[in-house]
Amino acid sequence: MTARMHEELARLLDQARLEAREIPPLTKQHPDLALTDAYAIQAEGLRLRTSRGERVVGLKMGFTSEAKRRQMNLDSPVYGVLTDRMEIPAGGVFRLQGSIHPKIEPEIAFRTSRELRGRITREQALDACSSVFAALEILDSRYVGFKYFSLPDVVADNSSSSLFVLGTTERPPRELDLPRLEMVLEVNGERVQAARSDAISGDPVVSIIQLCELLDQRGESLPAGSVVLSGAATAAHMLHAGDRVRLTVEGLGEVTVSIES
Repeated sequence: MTARMHEELARLLDQARLEAREIPPLTKQHPDLALTDAYAIQAEGLRLRTSRGERVVGLKMGFTSEAKRRQMNLDSPVYGVLTDRMEIPAGGVFRLQGSIHPKIEPEIAFRTSRELRGRITREQALDACSSVFAALEILDSRYVGFKYFSLPDVVADNSSSSLFVLGTTERPPRELDLPRLEMVLEVNGERVQAARSDAISGDPVVSIIQLCELLDQRGESLPAGSVVLSGAATAAHMLHAGDRVRLTVEGLGEVTVSIES
């Protein structure tokens, strides 16, 4: 696939996002779409966003839990990019207007204090992370139905990224038993999802290791000062107007967001 085609498909996805409009998966018209093409489309989409003033603040991992992979009929981790305009303050409001079919997931997030590149160990990942905190990610695929599409489709669409919420309690990662944190997601006071943090890659730190490997395949690194969403611990939950969402993570407090029309 040519660079020009990457640009055209990136513009198609960008317009769908801006107009909150569903489109068919790219592989319907381009069945030969490869994962390398998909990341090139993702990068071109990011270029469109930064040209309008958005600033990259981090990355997210996707399909790191077995539950999420089963839900989306996919089997490999992927990454997407986070920008400053995608962040909702803790306790803030997410408005459904302008979204297509938003869902929310419970996550563990990290903040890096130094660059990470290539194949790294768990100890190197921990050394490079200044803090860890609870987080919520709001997903919103631009594809019809938000289910049963290919891995290249997902990646091209910035891994279904939409928005994210970071908790206000940050702790040094070595203070916690990161694979064994209890996580509970409540909507309107009712528990809708619960898991232990080892549902994320077996250990949320592994997501950072996997991310660095994926970036290295493209000749890139994980910059210092990055926020990294390590991936969902459970299947995603569909959002509706009036919902009040709260994630509680053992040792990291809670993070909330309200959903309005």
